[in-house]
Amino acid sequence: MKKFEELKKLVATLEADADKFYNKANSAAGTRVRKGMQDLKNLAQTIRLEIQETKNKEA
Repeated sequence: MKKFEELKKLVATLEADADKFYNKANSAAGTRVRKGMQDLKNLAQTIRLEIQETKNKEA
C-alpha cells in the first residue's frame, strides 16, 4: 500500500506543472510532466509486479 500512496503523491505533484504546460504554454513544465509520467509508469509497473507476486504466493 506504501507504493500506491507514493503513486498518488506523484500524481498530485505533477498537477501544477501540467496546468502550467497546458494553460500557460510553459515548455519547461511540459518537460517536468514528461519525466514525472515516466516515473509514474515505472512505479505503476513495480506495483503491478508486487500485486502479481502476492497473488502467486497465495495460490
